[in-house]
Amino acid sequence: MFGGSGFYSFLEDVERVEIATPFGSPSASVTIGSVGGRRVAFIPRHGERHQFPPHVVPYRANVWAMRSLGVERVFGPCASGSLKAGVKPGEFVVCDQIVDRTTGRPSTFHEGPQTTHVSFADPYCPEMRTVTIAEARRLGIPVHDRGTAVVVQGPRFSTRAESAFFARQGWEVINMTQMPEAVLVRELEMCYVGVALVTDHDVGVRDETEPVTQDEVFRVFTENNERLRGLLLRAISVMPDERSCPCGQALAGTRFEI
Repeated sequence: MFGGSGFYSFLEDVERVEIATPFGSPSASVTIGSVGGRRVAFIPRHGERHQFPPHVVPYRANVWAMRSLGVERVFGPCASGSLKAGVKPGEFVVCDQIVDRTTGRPSTFHEGPQTTHVSFADPYCPEMRTVTIAEARRLGIPVHDRGTAVVVQGPRFSTRAESAFFARQGWEVINMTQMPEAVLVRELEMCYVGVALVTDHDVGVRDETEPVTQDEVFRVFTENNERLRGLLLRAISVMPDERSCPCGQALAGTRFEI
């Protein structure tokens, strides 16, 4: 699991593991503990002191560290702005699509000499999405069962013109961390689900919308942190033991051989 430092409270029987990767150090040491009788690994994607802004998070090291521990499924909760009036602060969106508007972030493990083209038409694991949506509804959490996340470079927020453009495309939420995290997870044949916790309406949604501030994002996120923790606890606990999705065979037929 990737998330904020508040998620340490999930885990029981905790141990800390330092992992070296070919892509440098992860954002922090990996915390391993138990949730519902299952072993879970956790990395705060921004670091323990939130020292890594979104455009410099060591995404490749984080994802590689997870896979090296044998992780098969990854939850990627994230704070997000809403691009639709009907998607409100405090609600959750279990995304089904991504639009990548980031630049310059190392975004693949496959840099040659063997060329690899991984399929990313459906970026989120269908099995994880189904379970997460069902558990959100069971807990009475207001949840949207689909949505497109546009991922911007950051660390700045959008201009009104940018935000209005994104909203006109019909996309649901905007954040800064789902890419390249999601595609890197796919490249290592793990499953991934993005759970967006909506913290604000982005400035282009309505003319009167006030510009978002980091304080406001943290305030709404903190107010809803318990619900997010509860959802993730339930989803982890009831996830099927064996994967029935295609994620574990994501590299089949992807390599160009001469």
